[in-house]
Amino acid sequence: MRLLVLGALLVLACGPALAHRPSAVECREAGDFIRNAARSRDGGTTREFFIDRLKQDYVLIRAFRPELRWFVLDADDEEFLQAEVELVFDAPLADEQHRADFIERCAVRSGVL
Repeated sequence: MRLLVLGALLVLACGPALAHRPSAVECREAGDFIRNAARSRDGGTTREFFIDRLKQDYVLIRAFRPELRWFVLDADDEEFLQAEVELVFDAPLADEQHRADFIERCAVRSGVL
């Protein structure tokens, strides 16, 4: 029992160290996704529709092993990407500005900056 508790504590303590750290390429590609979210917003897509669709996509993505997924490998990635999409709708900027801001935040998150 003690080993089980110790093991659980180690996993919890190492959680942040084991979190997915997106590569520079992943940050740029996800930046393209964010830019396209802004373009969708500008084209009339509502926040509710886009977020609902994103959540549906997460369900489908989870069907694949993490090593086969793009960018969203775990719950932290889902939360990060969704928060960024919400910014697109809640604090509208030009599409390329959203992309640039996202790439910077993604790089900081990944430890590149």
